[in-house]
This record gives sequence, C-alpha cells and structure tokens, in this order.
Amino acid sequence: MTKLVTVLPDNKISFPLIGEVVAGGKTVVQLKKELEDKISRFVPDPNLSVMVQQVNSMQIYVIGKVNHPGRFVLNTNVNVLQALAMAGGLNPFAKRNKIKIFREKGDKPEIFKFRYDDVSQGTHPEQNIRLKRGDVIVVP
Repeated sequence: MTKLVTVLPDNKISFPLIGEVVAGGKTVVQLKKELEDKISRFVPDPNLSVMVQQVNSMQIYVIGKVNHPGRFVLNTNVNVLQALAMAGGLNPFAKRNKIKIFREKGDKPEIFKFRYDDVSQGTHPEQNIRLKRGDVIVVP
C-alpha cells in the first residue's frame, strides 16, 4: 500500500485503516514507529517507509512599499534582506529605515527594527535576522 499524505494545519495526517495520526512535531523516525505500531493490528510485520516529500510550512509575509508584496513559501532559511529581495525590493516611496518585523511569541508579538541603509552598508548586520515561520515584514 502506497500513500502520499499531507500534514494538515492541525498537524494531523489521515492514514488508511488507522485514521488520523498527529504528525506535526515528530521526527520521521518517531512517526514511522507510531504508524507501524498502529497498523500492526491490521497488517502483521508492516514494512513502512516514511519520508518528507515537500515542506510548505515555512511561510513569511512581506507587506507595504515593496514591488511585489505577498506571502512567500520558503524551503530554506532566509534573512530580512533576502526576503525583501524576494519581494522585488523596496519601491521608491518606502521608508527604508523604519522597516519592522513582527513575530508571534506567546500572547504578544515581538517587534524587530530593521534599518535598511545601516544593514546594506554593513554598519548593523545584527538587524538582518533570520526569519521564522509566520514572520511579517512591514515596509512603511
């Protein structure tokens, strides 16, 4: 039996015979073991292969005065400058030194300041943070 499944936003997959299984937050090895344990009631000595075919959960948003604002699905880690480049760069009306990055952390968001001129000239490279899933870059 071959089955290609998608991890849904609630972190679950649906698998024949055993129904829904929580996949999010588990390693491939952990998920494989859990699936084998559950399916062994129906199939003796199951031989399962579990692999990640595609990662789509890393999404960031770039809004405001950039040339191509929107949601970006990433398959690798990026920093703020890279994300701005993906959004087509700043438009001529952007307030280059008032960019903010919003990150959800518990009940209140964290806000990071990003001064484009400082970072691009190398004076404050620490502002060029690595983005995390769900980050929103706002270019006023």
